[in-house]
Amino acid sequence: MLRNEKILITGPAGQIAFPMARDLAKDNEVWGIARFSDPSTQKMVEDVGVRTLKVDLGECDFTELPDDFTYVLHLAVAQVPGFDFDDSIRTNAVGTGMLLQHCRNAKAALVMSTHSVYRPPADGDPWHVFHETDPLGEVNAAHSPTYSMSKISQEAVARACARMFDLPVTIARMNASYGPDGTGGLPIMQMDALMAGNPVTTRWDPCMYNPIHTDDITSQAEALLVGATNETTVVNWAGDESVSVQEWCAFIGELAGIEPVVNVVEQPGTLRGSVTDNTRRAALTGPCKVGWREGIRSVFEQRYGNR
Repeated sequence: MLRNEKILITGPAGQIAFPMARDLAKDNEVWGIARFSDPSTQKMVEDVGVRTLKVDLGECDFTELPDDFTYVLHLAVAQVPGFDFDDSIRTNAVGTGMLLQHCRNAKAALVMSTHSVYRPPADGDPWHVFHETDPLGEVNAAHSPTYSMSKISQEAVARACARMFDLPVTIARMNASYGPDGTGGLPIMQMDALMAGNPVTTRWDPCMYNPIHTDDITSQAEALLVGATNETTVVNWAGDESVSVQEWCAFIGELAGIEPVVNVVEQPGTLRGSVTDNTRRAALTGPCKVGWREGIRSVFEQRYGNR
């Protein structure tokens, strides 16, 4: 882990960012910025040693924020319903550009993107393996129609900033993160649904992912910063194992002694699977240390005990 650095983390109360902020604050001066619309989240972040400041990325006002950070971890995101593309682009793309301009003297910045930037393959193959060079495009996400296009815009802005400011940048396209903090990510939200006696709904059978535990995310962050370049390093940030929603729900059923119900509701024009080639990431970080079964079991035991 990084030591004796001054690090900025955006969205520090998030499911991915919080454990990272907590661990980095042990040996670094860590600042966290967000809107903090819920005061309890700001206190949670401050309680682990992070200095916080209320900043709305959509407003691009960084006047109270120092500009001498040595590293930037930009993890905050607007993922909202509706069709207000201007608002999503202002926050996710323009906000990123203004933040990187403010922190242009940093050693490096990591900008979190998403697997949802990839164009769905024409043949609809749920096992299609996505490389960083694959076509980008609209994924028609029902829960947030503006998400993929605003994140593609963010990537373009980040690439321009890397060259304009001679600022090494890594763009990391997150797959399905999960862990014990916050909502827990998709696999854990589905775990909670099953444990509450509710069915899980997904968009295809099999609906594939490469889930990655937050312990691996946190431990890999430094290597992705070190691997940043002013030509922009782009990597798939995902686990090393491909597994379907159906498989992990069945495993949760085994742990809980229940029969999980997984319903398939197809979403036309969207990704049927999210399998990634992780060669670039592994060259920088090495292999992941937490397998999906081990990771889901550990979260299950924390949430529901060893049954």
